[in-house]
Order: sequence, then structure tokens, then C-alpha cells
Amino acid sequence: MKLLSKIKQFAVENQFVKSLWGMWPFVKPYFPKVVLGLLLTIPVGMLDALIALFLKPYMDNIMVAKESSSFIYVPFVIVGFTILQGVFNFLAVYVNGWTANKITLRIKQVLFDKLLSLSPVFFDKMTSGAVIFRFSRDAETASNGLINNVKTIVTRVFSIISLVGVLIYNSLHLTVISVFVLGCAFLPLYFVKKRMKIVFEKSVSVESDIVTAYNETFAGNKTITSYNLQKHKTGSFDGLMGKSFNLKMVMLKNTAWLSPVMHIISSFGVAGVVFFGTYLVLNNTITSGNFVSFLAALMMLYTPVKSIGQQFISIQGSFMAMDRLLNMLKMKPAVRDIETETPVELKSFDKEIMFDKVSFSYDNFKTVIDDISLTVKKGETVALVGNSGGGKTTLVNLILRFYDVKKGNIKIDGINLRKISLKSLRDRISVVFQDNFLFSGTIRDNIMLGNPDASEEELRRAVSMSCLDEVIAGFERGIDTVIGERGIILSGGQKQRVAVARAILKDAPIVILDEATSALDNKSEKEMQKAFDNLMKDKTIIVIAHRLSTVQHADKILVLDKGKIVEQGAHEELLNIENGVYRQLYQIQFKN
Repeated sequence: MKLLSKIKQFAVENQFVKSLWGMWPFVKPYFPKVVLGLLLTIPVGMLDALIALFLKPYMDNIMVAKESSSFIYVPFVIVGFTILQGVFNFLAVYVNGWTANKITLRIKQVLFDKLLSLSPVFFDKMTSGAVIFRFSRDAETASNGLINNVKTIVTRVFSIISLVGVLIYNSLHLTVISVFVLGCAFLPLYFVKKRMKIVFEKSVSVESDIVTAYNETFAGNKTITSYNLQKHKTGSFDGLMGKSFNLKMVMLKNTAWLSPVMHIISSFGVAGVVFFGTYLVLNNTITSGNFVSFLAALMMLYTPVKSIGQQFISIQGSFMAMDRLLNMLKMKPAVRDIETETPVELKSFDKEIMFDKVSFSYDNFKTVIDDISLTVKKGETVALVGNSGGGKTTLVNLILRFYDVKKGNIKIDGINLRKISLKSLRDRISVVFQDNFLFSGTIRDNIMLGNPDASEEELRRAVSMSCLDEVIAGFERGIDTVIGERGIILSGGQKQRVAVARAILKDAPIVILDEATSALDNKSEKEMQKAFDNLMKDKTIIVIAHRLSTVQHADKILVLDKGKIVEQGAHEELLNIENGVYRQLYQIQFKN
């Protein structure tokens, strides 16, 4: 029991072991293949020793004893050993490559699921470059590094064991000198390890920023072009490349000396062996064959030391990627289903949405929603208006549980929002945003996201109700037209109609329109109004609008300012409030 406890404690404290253990769930399904790949590496390492061992009889029998009859077999033995080693090496590389790619695939699938489960809070704080780096590149670095490094370690271990066996077989005295020097050669690694971790962390941050720069250039190419920002963006990118270069040079400076220093230390071992070995040969303690075989094994043993610097960088990088990957997998969404009890399934919406003294802030300092209480009854149309930054969008984000309230409660049909399962809550709400995101694919693909199980008849009805018929008719392939990334070939109004069709197909009882017409001109807005009317039919509507013309017929208008409801009522009521905020907004928009 004490031994098991000590092993556990070692695993917890040792970062290397902890990282390997953390990767076990991904390795487990392919463990037989992993074992096979590692078994195939054993002969690759051990055959080095056989070649060195073969040199003893070759030297003693042919070169010294002049037994010419044995000479004919030598070329065949050398070629045979090499072919055998090559076959095993190919099989090991193939099996290990297959396993590494399978593990990478599984890690990426799990990480993508994790990414989809995270709340907007996470994306608010992360850049696109950091997400790509952590969820894609780290997966490849970790899995490939795990398999390749373990393969290298196993090969090296069995190579070292077999080569040391050859050393001992030929001369125990010379072995003591060689192993002692080899141990000294690895001491410099201890001094580099901690320093390299800091450099690696900085490098990951800079590389993430570089990926973000590429993404922003792609997404913001029109802004860059129209504002002639090429020089500015080039300067910014050059700065990032300069940081990347400096960090790589720091890394190089901290590791480039390893190989020469270890090579120099190893040379003392070789020199000692040559000096002492020559003495042993001259005194007939060992044969010339022993000495040549020993020297060949020693050179094979010391050869990996020459490239240890680059290998050390690779190993450190892969294990740091494993640590980042495991930390990402441990991350829990800021907003998630209640864990202490079974979440309530919201099967319908029958009564009301109620805000009870709700307060919220994004950073725990600046209050965005301040002690708001309101009720939205089933079938009502409630409009949220006010100046920018008043808290309108935040209010609807809280209904969708993109974020959780800091104080107070939000209830749907008397059930606290926190107790409702996220899936069932969002199944009951359709949203049309100001800037609706369309995915790469066809118009059909994007509409069907509202209800993947919808029939062709339901799809046609949604297209008709969203006034999308004319748009589709203008394309050669109609509804199956590929619209490109973010729907690049569609205009703003056309994108809105696709989004409305998607929302109609979803047929949720609650509809949120988040400034859905603010990006449209007056003509497009009028054309879209019929589509919105169809979407809003028999639904509970919460609409955010800057244009007051779109909310005049709402059952209730809430005027928000600095996170508070300062006025509420119907359009005519609010217009009759002397010096009222709504009245001032109305006069500004309709002064002509």
C-alpha cells in the first residue's frame, strides 16, 4: 500500500507523468496499436548494438587472424542487418504515424465539442488566433509529440541498454568511464528546462497574435483597403514577426550550446576510452576486436547526444502543448446547466417572462443592468429603445443565458432561468440579429439550421413567409446556391431574409429581434416588414430598435438609459410625457 501511495504521489508531483496520464483517455482506444508501434521500435534500437557486436569477431577473425574464408559473409551480414533495421523502422514509422493521426483526430473532436460548449464569456476574452492555436495546433503538437517522443525514448532506451550490454561484454573497465561521462553530458539539461518554459509560453502568445492578424486581414479586408491601412497593418505585423524572431533567437541561444557542450563532454569519454583501451589492448587484457566493437558501440551511444538540443526543444514543446490541452479540457463553461439537480425541461411557453430586480456587469465593476424589474406576457410585443450603451442587447442576452445575472432572478413561467436546461430554453427562442451570421454552404443549408427535420413543404412555407422567393429566383441554382463564407454573395437585406426564414422554420414561441433592421435602408426595411410580420404572428416578441418607426405599434415600449428603465408604456403615452426621453428621441428622428 505504501508503495502504491508513493507511486501515486510521484505521478501527481511529476509534470511529465501527469501529462502522459492526462493523455491516457485519448490513447486508450488505440493502445494495442501504440504497443505494437513501440514493440517495432525495439529492434530498431537493438540492431545498432548487433552491428557493433559483429565488429568483434570481424576484427579478431578477419583483420587480425587473417581468416579469409569468413570474409565472404561480411557484406551479406551488413546488408542483412541494414535491411532488417529498415523494415522495422518503416513499420514502426507507419504504425506510430497511424496512431498519432488517430489520436489527433479524437483530440480535435473532443476539443471542438468543448469549444461549442463554452459560453460567450470565453469568446469575449479570447482572440481567434488563440482559439485556433489552442484547439487545433496544440492537438497536433501534443499527439504527434506524445507518440514520436515515446517512440524516440523507447528506441533510445533499448538502443542504450543493448549498446551498454555490448560495452560491458567487451570491457567493464571502459564501460565505467563511458557511462560516467555520458551521465555528466546530460547535466546541462537541468539548467535549461525552467528557462525554456517561460520562452515557450511567450512564443505561444505571439504565434496566436500572428494567426489573429491573418484572420483580421481576411475578415476586414474592405476596411483595410478603404482606409488605406496597409502600411499600418504591415507595421503591426512586422512588430509581431520581430517578437517571434527574438523569442526564437532566445530559444536558440538557450539550446544551441547544449549539443556542442554535450559533444565536448562526450569527447572526454571517447578520449579516455581510446587512451585506456589502447593500454588494455597492448597489455592483452582485451583483444583488438573488443576494442573496435567497444568503440563502435560507444560512438553509437554518444551520437544522439549531438542533436539533443533540437530534440529537447521538441519534447518541451509537445509536453507544454499537452498541459495547455489538458487545461482546456478541464475548463467548465461559465454558463451551464445546474449540477446539483436535474435541469427543468421547458416544453412550452404559457405565461410570462419576468425580471425580478436584475443587475448585471461584464467585469464586476461597471454595472450594465441596474435593478431592473419587468414582465413580458405571452403574446405581447415589447420594444426596448434608448441610446447606445443603455443595456438593451445585454437584457436579451440574459434571457438567452449567454451570461448569468449577478443579482436578482429571471423567470419563465415562474421557473428560474438557472434551473431550466440550456437546450430547452434556447429551443423556445428564435433570434434575428443585426448582423446575422450565415455559414458557408447553400441558402437551403442555412435555413434548415432552424429545424433540420423540417419537411420540404415547411421549408417552402418559410421561404415564402420571409419574402425570400424573389431572391432565390434570381440565382441559377435557386435555394441550393452556394453563398460563400459568411454569405458573402448576399446583400444585407438578403441575409436578413435568410435569417428570418431560419427563425420562421424554428417556430419558437419567443422571438427576439436585435436591431434587425438597423443595417437596412428605408426601402429595404419596408420590404422586410412583411417578413417580420409573418415571423411575429402569434409569438411573444422582444424587439430592440433604434428606429422608433418600427416599434410604434408595440404593446409596451421600455426606454433604457444607463442600465435602468426610465420610462415605459405605449407609444402615445410616452409621447405625452413632457421632456421625456422617448419624446426627445422621437423628435430627433422625426424633426423633418
